[in-house]
Parts: sequence; C-alpha cells; structure tokens
Amino acid sequence: MAKYDKVDLERRMKGAVESLKHDLVGLRTGRANTALLEPIMVDVYGAHMPITQVATISAPEPRMLTVQVWDKSSIGPVEKAIRSAGLGLNPINDGNTLRLPIPDLTEERRKELAKLASKYAENARIAIRNVRRDGMDALKADENKKEISEDERKRAETDLQKLTDEIIKQADEAAASKEKEILGK
Repeated sequence: MAKYDKVDLERRMKGAVESLKHDLVGLRTGRANTALLEPIMVDVYGAHMPITQVATISAPEPRMLTVQVWDKSSIGPVEKAIRSAGLGLNPINDGNTLRLPIPDLTEERRKELAKLASKYAENARIAIRNVRRDGMDALKADENKKEISEDERKRAETDLQKLTDEIIKQADEAAASKEKEILGK
C-alpha cells in the first residue's frame, strides 16, 4: 500500500477536473471551436492518426471551421472521418480545404449536449471520489503500520474530505457553466 501523499492526491483530483474541462470544450455550442475536431481520428497512410497530424484546423468565422489538409491524397479520409464523427457537420470540399459550416443547434440537440456535459461531470466526480478512497486507504494503512496516530489519521481524513469537496465543486461549476452555454441561457 502506498504511503499517504496529499500533494499527489490533489494532483490526481485536479487532473480529473482538467480532463473534464477538456471533454467539455469538445461539446458544440453553436460557435466554431477548433477543439471540436481534435478528438477525430483519420485513417491515412495505413494508420489511425489524430486529425491534427494531417491537417490544420482554424476558425476564420464565428460559425465556420476550416480544415487545411496538408497532403491532397488525404482529403477524402479526413472528410469521411469528420462526417462519421457524429458531430452533425457536413464538410464542403474546396480542393485542399474542407469548410465546415456550424449549423444552429436544435432545442433537442441542446438538451442532449447538456445531458452529455452532466455525464462528463459525473465521471469526473467518480474519478475524484476514487482518488479520495485511495487516500483514505493509505491513511488507514499508515495507521495500521503505526506510522501515524488515530488522531493524525482523522485530521488528515478531514483535510482530504475538504479537498475532495473543493475539487468536486470546481468540476460542478465547470459543467454548470458549459450546460448554461449549451442551453443558451
């Protein structure tokens, strides 16, 4: 069993929040955002590669993304990957460049995206609670090995719970902000 390390636990909890924020950036809100396409993988050169390794993504207008494919032979696979990514985007092929108009979100789609944001937040809360559990287990193990007293363990558990509550609050705020943005409120 690992020794209790509050700094490591805090780093892991904050990592869960950062992961959540990264996931939330990819949710479409009706505005063009290059992060929307970053998770897309393209089958080119006999490999499965991130779109960012075969093209440059930019947002020249608030409701338009452009994908500048570096190798003209890769434009078809990139276009196919974007269409099949489930983002509701239809690329317009201009030779070397794909233009992606960002359509307005329907109310139904907004609600689906808000639910997805909630699901991402719940996954982050679960990850944070798992880190807390690891910390509690480490404290009990340290106490059993007589490395810390019962009072020290209880104090550390209280601190760990406060840290957990604070980090979960950050995750909830990030998700609530994104849901508000998605629902246009």
